[in-house]
Amino acid sequence: MLDPRRLRLLRDLARLGTIAAVARLHGYTPSAVSQQLSALEREARAPLLERTGHRVRLTAAGEALSGASEDVLDALERAEAAVAATRGTPSGRLRIGAFPTAVRTLFPAALVELGRRHPALELQVVELDPADVPGALSDDRVDVGLVQDYDVVPRTTSPGVASTPLCDETVHLASPAHGTRSVADVRDEPWILAGSGTLCRAVAEHLCRTAGYEPRERHVVDDFTTALALVAAGQGVAIVPQLATAAVPDGVRLDPVATRRRTRVAHRAGAGRRPEVRAFTRAVRDVATDVLRA
Repeated sequence: MLDPRRLRLLRDLARLGTIAAVARLHGYTPSAVSQQLSALEREARAPLLERTGHRVRLTAAGEALSGASEDVLDALERAEAAVAATRGTPSGRLRIGAFPTAVRTLFPAALVELGRRHPALELQVVELDPADVPGALSDDRVDVGLVQDYDVVPRTTSPGVASTPLCDETVHLASPAHGTRSVADVRDEPWILAGSGTLCRAVAEHLCRTAGYEPRERHVVDDFTTALALVAAGQGVAIVPQLATAAVPDGVRLDPVATRRRTRVAHRAGAGRRPEVRAFTRAVRDVATDVLRA
């Protein structure tokens, strides 16, 4: 019988690439991880790793078992979720990964309502860029998280992660207030862009390239409130979603652009029936509906 805990270590080794990284993720020593993987080899009756000095790589058997491990771990999570669903009442800890705008605009009301309805539920919020949520779910660092995509940058699927729709937003060009403007109109303006590798930056760059130019970066800011303050100070233009426009500074105008942002509640594929996941999804969806209608 294969030990699921050891299967998780093998899966993470395939994803992270080194035993040291797996050890850091799980809070083990590298030698402890090596011992557990050696035990898994004995259980599998096949060599799973090839060791060359301080480096290891998966054998063909290791690759096959790593690929199958996701289904095994997902089935175990589904079984645990089925048992949890019989309780009916959400309880215990729920770790939530979300981007700062959602934490500021949606979570205060949603968490208060969850606490009122389910006092046995312990909520923990961690700020995460949407791009980091699938990895945090796979690493078991969060239980649910918010992921995003835009019309112009479609969502990519992640193995072992499922999601349900939360909200759909208008996206705006924020610029100094003088006349209606489009992305094409601000080709000579400096840009306030999000950090490298983020979805927000990819969207801004895509919109500018579609208009025939590369954005000229002046500031790199991941917080939309800060970006709007810089726009108000005449420091450039920026792309901001509807959730970030509740309090727009004086001197800033907003013009819709040709894309929309879609946010989804993501969780490990086997965890969809957990009462805690369902309760959180309902609460944050109700708040998002009210906020975007306002």
